[in-house]
Amino acid sequence: MAIAMAAAGGALAVPKAVSSRRAAPARLEGVPRYAHIFVILAENKSYDEIIGGANAPNFSRLAKAYGDATRFYGEVHPSEANYVALLGGDTFGIHDDDPWFCKTGATDPACLNASREHPYPDHTVHSPGLSDQLNAAHLTWKGYYEDLPAPGSLAYIASDPAISDGTRFTALYAAKHSGFTNFASVQGDPNRARRLVGFDAFEADLKAGRLPNFALIVPNQCNEMHGLVGARVPADCEGHNTAGLIRRGDAEIGKLVAEIQATPMWRSRQNVAIVLTFDEGLPGERTGCCGVTPDQPSNYGGGHIPTVVITNHGPHGLADATPYNHYSLLRTIEDAFGISEHLGHAAQTDKGVVPMTALFGG
Repeated sequence: MAIAMAAAGGALAVPKAVSSRRAAPARLEGVPRYAHIFVILAENKSYDEIIGGANAPNFSRLAKAYGDATRFYGEVHPSEANYVALLGGDTFGIHDDDPWFCKTGATDPACLNASREHPYPDHTVHSPGLSDQLNAAHLTWKGYYEDLPAPGSLAYIASDPAISDGTRFTALYAAKHSGFTNFASVQGDPNRARRLVGFDAFEADLKAGRLPNFALIVPNQCNEMHGLVGARVPADCEGHNTAGLIRRGDAEIGKLVAEIQATPMWRSRQNVAIVLTFDEGLPGERTGCCGVTPDQPSNYGGGHIPTVVITNHGPHGLADATPYNHYSLLRTIEDAFGISEHLGHAAQTDKGVVPMTALFGG
C-alpha cells in the first residue's frame, strides 16, 4: 500500500532513564507474574454499543468466555490523552489530538489548538513511561501500528493515496493513537525503529515466535472503529457509519486475537493475556473513576468503555463490576511484570485505583 506521510521534528529532550532495579516478587498485589501482555486498542465506542451488540459478535463472545470488566472508563476526550494515560499514568495536561511535537507557541498548522488553549501543554512527555520501566526491568516491548509508514516513524499522519484527500481526516495511521510516540524517551530511543513497527512486523514476529513481553497493538483508523471522512473512504470506514465501523473493527480485532491464540506461546505454561479496550466512550460522556479529577479539562472521565481480558490460564466467564480505568490497567501491567513502583495516578490507591486482580487470575 502506498503511503503519504506528514512529520515534524527538531531537537529532542530525553529524560534520564529509569534506574535499573532488582526484579520484584513474582506476585504483586495478588496479580500472577505474566510473560506476555498484549493490549489491543480500539476507538470511541461505549460499553453498550459493543458488549452484547449484534455488530460486535467477537467482542461479545470473548467477554462472555473470558473476563468482562463491566465498569471500565476512559480519562478524557478526545483520544490522545487516553493512550498517554495508559502508558504514563497521567494525561500530562493533554486534552486534544494535536501531534506529539506541539507545544506552547507552536505555529505548525498541525498544532490546531496551540492558539486556542491556555495553558497549552507540551505534547511531548518528559516524564518516565511504561517503556522506561520495562527497559529497566530488562523486558521487551513494541508498539505495532497498522499502516505506520516506516519502522520508528515519527510521522503524525500517513494516508493511502487511494482514499486520501490530503487532510488528516483521511489518514489511516495517526500518531494521536500511538501513545508511545508522545514520550521523549521513546522519541530519542536509538532502538526506536525496532520498537515502533507496522503490522508486517507483527506477522513476522508471530511466525518467528518472538513476540515481546508487552505490546500495544493499534489497527488503522478504518479497523479500530474510529472511521474517516472523505469522498473515497470505504462505506464501512465512513465516520458516521457506526454499525459498519463496529462490524469491521470487530472482525479485524477478532482476527488479531485468533492469531495470538494460535501460537505455541498461548498453549504454553507461561501466563499470557490479551486485553481489548477502547480509548474513550461517546463524545460528551464525562463519566469516570479511579484517579480522575472532574474539575480538570484533561482528566475528568472519558466515558464507560468495553474492556475484555483474555488469558490463557486465568478466569473464564467472569464479569467483574469493580470500577477500573486505564490507570488501573497500567497498575495491573506493572504488577504482572514485577514492577513495584507505579506511575502517576496508577499509584493512587487512595483514589480507588486498584489492580485488575480477578480478571488476571489472582
